[in-house]
Amino acid sequence: MNNVKPQQELDLLVSVIDRHPEGVSAEELLQESGLTLQPRSLQRRLAVLAEQGRIRLQGKTRAMRYFPVLQVEGPIGKAAEVIAPSGGAEIEPYVPFSAEGEAIKAYARRPRHLRKPVVYRTEFLEQYHPNHTAYLPLKLREQLHALGRSPAEQTPAGTFARDILNRLLIDLSWASSQLEGNTYSRLDTARLIEFGQAAEGKDAFETQMILNHKQAIEFLVHSPEQAVVSQDTIVALHALLSDGLMPDPAMCGRIRRRAVEVGGSVYLPVALPQRLEALFGIVVGMAAEIEDPFEQAFFLMVHLPYLQPFEDVNKRVSRLAANIPFIRHNLCPLSFIDVPQQAYVDAMIGVYELNQVDLLQDVFVWAYERSCQQYVAVQQSLVPPDILRLRYRQVLGEVIAAIVRSGQPVNEASVKTMLPGSVQPEDREHFTQLVLTELAGLHAGNAVRFGLRPLDLLGWKK
Repeated sequence: MNNVKPQQELDLLVSVIDRHPEGVSAEELLQESGLTLQPRSLQRRLAVLAEQGRIRLQGKTRAMRYFPVLQVEGPIGKAAEVIAPSGGAEIEPYVPFSAEGEAIKAYARRPRHLRKPVVYRTEFLEQYHPNHTAYLPLKLREQLHALGRSPAEQTPAGTFARDILNRLLIDLSWASSQLEGNTYSRLDTARLIEFGQAAEGKDAFETQMILNHKQAIEFLVHSPEQAVVSQDTIVALHALLSDGLMPDPAMCGRIRRRAVEVGGSVYLPVALPQRLEALFGIVVGMAAEIEDPFEQAFFLMVHLPYLQPFEDVNKRVSRLAANIPFIRHNLCPLSFIDVPQQAYVDAMIGVYELNQVDLLQDVFVWAYERSCQQYVAVQQSLVPPDILRLRYRQVLGEVIAAIVRSGQPVNEASVKTMLPGSVQPEDREHFTQLVLTELAGLHAGNAVRFGLRPLDLLGWKK
């Protein structure tokens, strides 16, 4: 690769990154591209690509990962933006945002000492009336419903989430933890979840955070009766997500008893325990009344962090709680994959300090579109098994073998003369079509499934 020209190197790097929608590290990128570049040379080329808008960056220093640029179409209608932070030294990915979201972002980027301290406003909650007012406009919700529809929409609650559980465990555990500053890569997360192999150089806190997410997701997916919006479920999610991470272990799964502050914000949450417990009940009760799954999910993402009912881990609880309606309605889950940490932080500051949800709505919609893109291939591969074929599996093989060995032609009349009495009258038409389909595709490589030898097949075909 030493003779590759600089422009060809850039194009090659982009093509490799385009194959990794989940992101790729510099080490993985160098290995897959086959380029013989020094780390500094590679970083310079990647910086050029980011400046040109051909790739996106996420993370810092050694945890930096590189993503393809997404041209997202949908309710927002703008491509993901790449912006430079106030320091100008590092390029940072963002999400498409509305004019209202842009104003919130500008406010959130103001120095903390220039923002006026605020307290919890009950008016923000009182202004909301489940199923009468909505943060997400009806047209937007209709678009999200169409986007998130799964092949399992007519099956029992939780079916689709169970079908894609292995992928969901990795994606959601990694992405949600990354929003908290966790430096595990997606590959490290997959190894930890699938093989119990902790990543080298990571502290126990980060490893515990990933494993807690796994346990909490399994709690929701494996127990549909528990995947409901209720106080017990929200508290249970906190207990699972905060296990081993709280300064006081007794506060896992318990409403806080002391005042807390929100890092990076001038917002001061409710301090009085009795008032906090009452408000927690009201917030969860209102959420439970919301009928639309997308509005319910977004309401939880807004009001659980705003209330801060627990000493810590509130945003993580809200992100998993937001998936409850998607699990129950067999919709595509919200994995938060590729959501830039700064965009999410800015959006939450807008909620905390301004009681404005526009930027969080921008993040939510983009994140859901991105999640659906991730799972589209998974959805297409989930072809439900033919139940009748499973029921008559042995009989099917016997009929096919009998037709071949007796030299019968491939037509409905031949098949119907061979039908045994064990095939129910209402199933005979479907069973006949199954036999004809199998006979049409029968060859020496797959005939062994029916106990047939190549000579049997050869004689039948002659």
